[in-house]
Amino acid sequence: MIKKLYKKIRAIPRKGKEPYLSFYNIVGFYPHDISLYQQAVAHKSSSIRLNNGKWVNNERLEFLGDAILDAIIADILFKEFVNKKEGFLTNMRSRIVQRETMNKLAVELGLDKLLVTSTRNVAHNTNIYGDALEALIAAIYLDQGYRVAKKFVFHTLIENHLDIEDVVKTEIDFKSRLIEWGQKHKLEVRFDIIDSYQDTNHNPIFHSSVLIADIVTAEGIGYSKKESHQKAAEKALKIIEEDKEFEKKLLDIANGIEKDNKEDIDSTQFVI
Repeated sequence: MIKKLYKKIRAIPRKGKEPYLSFYNIVGFYPHDISLYQQAVAHKSSSIRLNNGKWVNNERLEFLGDAILDAIIADILFKEFVNKKEGFLTNMRSRIVQRETMNKLAVELGLDKLLVTSTRNVAHNTNIYGDALEALIAAIYLDQGYRVAKKFVFHTLIENHLDIEDVVKTEIDFKSRLIEWGQKHKLEVRFDIIDSYQDTNHNPIFHSSVLIADIVTAEGIGYSKKESHQKAAEKALKIIEEDKEFEKKLLDIANGIEKDNKEDIDSTQFVI
């Protein structure tokens, strides 16, 4: 109790002043340890120096925030959809925390305006805002605890900027759709990294391929493995939909596998 009161008293002179006010407008409260929040918006291309002389960026906070966000969303969905099975909950969580959604939420919150980074990096890194939002969630967790972090995710992100019912109605991500298609037809879907390198601005590039029944179906390139997988899966789904001969080829393979499995079972009957 005394500790909390001390923190409130210590923060009073700073309230209404930058950078406290900027973060207050986003998270809805005044930070205790402002350095955590400043670190959350510092991209690795533009590390900041803390009062103790240490140079930091948001990579470590992003790592922690990713795990905390997964736990919070799982917590919320588990209590919101009491009659739904694990598969539904997993798909819902992946749709909410996917980079496209996180980037959108970060911009709507105005977090992009606080980001400390090089101009060229913003132009090439499509996940930079979502990464900062995850780092911010970690900063809230370290500064205020799990309950406040959960309140921020639920009330500020979901209730104000993301309708869960709309998420339920939307299509699942391309990779999940393709995997589910493969499971339906009993065909293995596999994603492989063909190559990884850096562009001229030293941003990581990943080149992936997707194989269905060991047949290379499509390729995708992105600034993360997930992004390259999504793009490859999107192309593969389009090929299956538009190229009926290729789809028939895959289904013939599936029928052949099923027939072989049935023959194997028949041949193992015991004679007593």
